[in-house]
Amino acid sequence: MASVAPSRRTNVKRGLQRGAAPVRIGAWQFVCLVQIGNFAALRRHLGPTRAEDLARELEARIAVALPEASSLAIGRATIEVAFIGDGFGALEAAVAKLREATARPFDIDTELHAFEILVGAAGAPRGTTEDVRLVEEAEGALDDTHADQDTVLRDLSAGTAAFDRLTLTRELPRAIAGGEMFLQYQPKVHVRKQEITSAEALVRWQHPTRGLILPGDFITVAEEARQISALTLWTIDEVIRDQRVLAADGHDLTIFINISGQLLGDKHFVETACAAVREGGVKIGFEITETAVIRDPECAIANLQILADQGIVIAIDDYGAGLSSLAYLKQLPARELKIDKMFVLQLTSSNRDPLIVRSTIDLAHALDMEVTAEGVETQAAMALLSVMGCDMIQGYLISRPVSIDAFRRFLHDYRERPAEDPRKSMFQRSAAFWKSA
Repeated sequence: MASVAPSRRTNVKRGLQRGAAPVRIGAWQFVCLVQIGNFAALRRHLGPTRAEDLARELEARIAVALPEASSLAIGRATIEVAFIGDGFGALEAAVAKLREATARPFDIDTELHAFEILVGAAGAPRGTTEDVRLVEEAEGALDDTHADQDTVLRDLSAGTAAFDRLTLTRELPRAIAGGEMFLQYQPKVHVRKQEITSAEALVRWQHPTRGLILPGDFITVAEEARQISALTLWTIDEVIRDQRVLAADGHDLTIFINISGQLLGDKHFVETACAAVREGGVKIGFEITETAVIRDPECAIANLQILADQGIVIAIDDYGAGLSSLAYLKQLPARELKIDKMFVLQLTSSNRDPLIVRSTIDLAHALDMEVTAEGVETQAAMALLSVMGCDMIQGYLISRPVSIDAFRRFLHDYRERPAEDPRKSMFQRSAAFWKSA
């Protein structure tokens, strides 16, 4: 493989394991972090005030080199670049362009200064890797560059290292009881009101030795081990606790929790959840998938009605990703329908996806449901969704999932600057912000 820069070798990590499967051709998504390695030295020479503009100088140079990419400054010295390409080679080619574009000195107040650029990036075939995982792998790659002084590109096409399911099954009860689980929140913005009206709570597992484990690796384990009820009830209790904190801050939001289809037939869970929400006195929503209902439609619909009667907002998640059935859709006591991000991500580049999204929005409105579009990452997608009549948007254009403390700060800033350009997403926060997120 060709070197990314003449004097630097490229350290390509194939997934998280050696000997990964070959890269397949198709649409890939990439996150690339570009950092000014000699920022501290430049800051000492230029002064703190002028140094604050260096990231913008770098972002402008990157925008010219990669006009199809989306770039944002995420700190004083780092730019996040996101783009789509065909195969892992597209990332290598993009990094080569970045290297070439940033090799020329920068004119800072008539003085020429060289930027020592560090690059860490990750890529995966679209639909195979969670967005959060892709960002975290890019962050990890950038961290590796500090030790190796190399460009680090991670190919996630083979996925992440397999977890020992038997060990996770054994450790899960301890993790739930021992404080290893934590929540992150991703806001939804009402398009017409330009207000944050709700958020989705996402559970994470911070394992003491394995590090961060995302839901894709442990939710099915929890279901098989019959621990999904305990995990979900823990999530409800945590959300209620955080809801009270948000209410004290003056925020009146509905927080949605993902509910496993296994629980829709569990009478004990339904009764316990209703009691917890009733005693908590806060606004809670449950996100369920249609495939979960199809397992046992009669029982699921009956229990969903009990939950809805308790005041819990029911949202249909990932609509369109599975076997969507109008027969079940019209029977569900749902007040919100979420369009799967697989349609939203290609909204402005596909001929069929806009038709599917528009018809879904019209259908949901005819059934008296509001519509949320997941995976909104660009201004163009948001503008088109607005024209189509979509009610709410959720995605990285607004914010990545963050901790409750970071979410509180985000809500405060959003309320203080309601007219702020939505493109100024959470990725533009300082490095200190993200360390606390």
